Amino acid sequence: MADYDVASFALKALCPSNELLYDDKGLPSVMVKIPKFKLSEVLTGGADEYHPMFIINGNVVDYIYISKYQNVVENGRAYSKPGVDPQASISWTNAKAYCEAKGDGWHMMTKAEYAGIALWCKANSFMPYGNNSYGKDSRESIYKAIPATYGSDGAINHVLTGTGPLTWSHNGEPDGIWDLNGNVSEWAGAIRTVYGELQFLVDNDGADLNNDQSASSSEWKALNAETGAWVTPDGSGTTDGTVKVDNVSTAYYATEVTTTSSSFNFAISAATCSSDISDAAKAVLRAYALLPEDGDTGYDSDRLYFNNEASERMCSCGGSYTNTTYAGVFFSSGHYGTRTYTYANIGFRSAYAPL
Repeated sequence: MADYDVASFALKALCPSNELLYDDKGLPSVMVKIPKFKLSEVLTGGADEYHPMFIINGNVVDYIYISKYQNVVENGRAYSKPGVDPQASISWTNAKAYCEAKGDGWHMMTKAEYAGIALWCKANSFMPYGNNSYGKDSRESIYKAIPATYGSDGAINHVLTGTGPLTWSHNGEPDGIWDLNGNVSEWAGAIRTVYGELQFLVDNDGADLNNDQSASSSEWKALNAETGAWVTPDGSGTTDGTVKVDNVSTAYYATEVTTTSSSFNFAISAATCSSDISDAAKAVLRAYALLPEDGDTGYDSDRLYFNNEASERMCSCGGSYTNTTYAGVFFSSGHYGTRTYTYANIGFRSAYAPL
């Protein structure tokens, strides 16, 4: 452990807000400590309440640790390391298991956490760039990261974690979270759709591995469109009066699905709600980075993808190396993700909560 103590000292000297956290095997991951903040700090007109990412089992936590780097898998556990090819071609189920194998408090990063970080970035006027154009950001002509993998066409696919410029850090500083935009899309916990009905584990309860995220779990809750309260869904995606995703041009969030599709998308800046969705429900959607603030188009070109035909679809965030349209800190994809689905551009990131 002495070597790790030296490593921790060196890390702190360079990046004061970063820490080495050790798992049940005594092995370290490089983590970024995110102190709690309120909705009012990241959303115009937001409530004077803590963002859901800091509320676990009804209790407010003072901070959440987020992996500085997209994760790799070693000895059946997830690790945050610089300069490595991030794990990809991994299922939602396995990614979650590798995170939770590290011990209590460890978990696969949740949608609440991705949303909180994205909202913080936007509120602080720094939307991170990343590998969303085959080894570089589409908006940068000079900066590149170190290649990790290549496609059959010779184009760069993955890059080594944390090797991009400072613009690829979530705060533009060396101590930030790297590669939230592109490289590999990252599985998110505690969110899914069931025939288009949005379902969550309440607040950030997905950060506690004891809270059940299995397909049949009773802990999945839907969002009541009138009150903004969490309600128990009926299991078929047809719960009366809950928020669902509709594939129409005038309202993407509605209380009924009128038009179905296995894959459709829209820019988050253009997302709207039907007239029967209240301001209280809209506030929840905004907290989870699924709805823009009124009149605000400052979300880059980030898009949301859905499938409202399938019995269940999980979500991934951040997007991949293939196209700036398919990447961004607000980007979310929920159209193809079954629990066992794998693809070369999907990885994951672990987090730690002091339970």
